[in-house]
Amino acid sequence: QVQLVESGGGLVQAGGSLRLSCAASGRTSSRYAMGWFRQAPGKEREFVAGISWSGSSIYTDSVKGRFTISRDNAKNLVYLQMNSLKPEDTAVYYCAARSSSSSLYTKPMLYDYWGQGTQVTVSS
Repeated sequence: QVQLVESGGGLVQAGGSLRLSCAASGRTSSRYAMGWFRQAPGKEREFVAGISWSGSSIYTDSVKGRFTISRDNAKNLVYLQMNSLKPEDTAVYYCAARSSSSSLYTKPMLYDYWGQGTQVTVSS
């Protein structure tokens, strides 16, 4: 079992930045692919960014060039640096994990563990 706890959300003006963190605990000796997802009211949960254990990353088109996913395996932390935020980025952001070493995953159903989410609100 792996427990994930997100932090770093908040209220920011359009054009601003936030950095989300995801702390993993529990069975962290295994290798995990990590992902960030978001869900706005009335919408389905959508993929934002993913990173493999080895550091390869992938992004949804709407955040490319603005968001950066990174990880510190020694500290069991994953980050999502969000720059040039837009009102349409407003959502609850979730961290997710799947046991894997080199693969990347974009579909929520492929992830085994989820955090409780952190709210990001971008005002216009």
